[in-house]
Amino acid sequence: MTHTPHTDVLIVGSGIMGSGVARLLRDSDPGLDITMVDGGSAIGKAPGLHLHDVADPALWSRYNERVDTGIQGMYTGAEVVREVAESLAGLTPGMFHALAFGEDAEAMPATALAWNAGGMGVHWTAATPWPAGPEVFDFGDPAQWAADLDTARRLLAVTPSPIGPTEVGRAVLDVLRRRYDATAPDDRRPQPMPMAVTATPSGPMPRTAPGTIFPAIATGGDPAFTLMTGTLATRLLVTDGRVTGVRLRRITDGSETEVHADTVVVCADALRTPQLLFASGIRPEALGRYLNEHAFITAQVLLDPDRFGIALDDLPLPRPGEFSTDSLWLPQNGSAQPFHGQIMNRTYVDEHGRPLAHAVGLSLLVPVESRPEHRLVFSESETDLAGLPCIGVEFAYSEDDRTLIDRGLAEVRSLAEEFGAFDPTTELALLPPGSSLHLTGTVRSGTADDGTSVCDPDGRVWGFDNLYVAGNGVIPTAMAANVTLTGAVTAVRAARAVATRAVSTRTASLAARREEVRS
Repeated sequence: MTHTPHTDVLIVGSGIMGSGVARLLRDSDPGLDITMVDGGSAIGKAPGLHLHDVADPALWSRYNERVDTGIQGMYTGAEVVREVAESLAGLTPGMFHALAFGEDAEAMPATALAWNAGGMGVHWTAATPWPAGPEVFDFGDPAQWAADLDTARRLLAVTPSPIGPTEVGRAVLDVLRRRYDATAPDDRRPQPMPMAVTATPSGPMPRTAPGTIFPAIATGGDPAFTLMTGTLATRLLVTDGRVTGVRLRRITDGSETEVHADTVVVCADALRTPQLLFASGIRPEALGRYLNEHAFITAQVLLDPDRFGIALDDLPLPRPGEFSTDSLWLPQNGSAQPFHGQIMNRTYVDEHGRPLAHAVGLSLLVPVESRPEHRLVFSESETDLAGLPCIGVEFAYSEDDRTLIDRGLAEVRSLAEEFGAFDPTTELALLPPGSSLHLTGTVRSGTADDGTSVCDPDGRVWGFDNLYVAGNGVIPTAMAANVTLTGAVTAVRAARAVATRAVSTRTASLAARREEVRS
């Protein structure tokens, strides 16, 4: 008779969200048995470490060369592969266009998937601005929201201002504050960008990644934790309205197994979480709908040193292992200032390391309306490279979206001209949808099972008492800011609910055993 493994909690996905759930569950119960599965394998020797911090010099150099582009989809390497690969087993761990997996993603042509242990969490910029106003989904409990946001900050080891401001960075902030302070409360004024970065006296500053959030992912050493990489979750096992476990397939040889679990948490990403639910016959009306991503405007302008009274030799140099001299934040503040700005500056040097010029890198993210017709459509008959239902993407900017995007383009141009001579024909671009990699909404949370949400505020999927989802796809609001910190709030909520459920399950199981003994 074949034995089917059993675990207390099975987590699908080893990225930021999955590692966050695992860490919080472990903090709540050192003996809780946790199994984590991921279809991808490690980049480098240890899974879940940020590529900024890997020891392999070739991997480190490749990552940092791509960071120099300043555009997220490019530095992840997602621009490299667009053609459908021959097989999953032949894929080198990394980022790939959704098109490379056989998805119909032309409506979001820059959409990408992480195919590696640690997911996008080994690639991300580590920017962690906090949401406010229309971005917040506190479901009527602002105190709990504030507490959960603080937990998410601790989980990601957020530092308020790890990169700058330098003297030049302060000059840039002065311009931003002159333009935007009137639209902002004190905590939403232009300021250094909070980042999930560990400040160090010198050299590269480590980024938070899955393997640092939950160290057992990278180093092991937790006897109650099992990490299965190169193992794809293909179906949730459903019996009598409960999820009893997950069917798995090894990438290398195609062999299939099952793992049973008391609770399952799916943290795959905003595309593959709803895809797995659909493949499992779990298809609430809102599944895949309300797909959202802010529009991404990017620009660069060379600072005019004379305008700011700065000598060329006084331009700041980045510390070794870092790309930018300053990482700054322009928070959104509702209709008066609806854009999220990320400003990353750098100094160009000659072959002797002497400053030549200083570039102000301006990225402006424009919120886009959250609409049910923006959606993922899953095929009933065709499968993608992973053997899961093909994903079709339906997404287009509305007239209101385009009006706000045009306002954002004008805003970036006006702002860039504050710093130096600016040519919008060569230094300003609206990137194609998908470029930010900040997809949300496809398994969105809500307060009622009314067809507009997939899960409750804790991430519990409607109709199930032991199936949870966490991650950016759970975010129900239109976001202007980078979404990772906000997505981590959903992991905090799911972990708390799962921990509470685990205690109840154990208590009930113990009571049942005692009753058996009595009888």
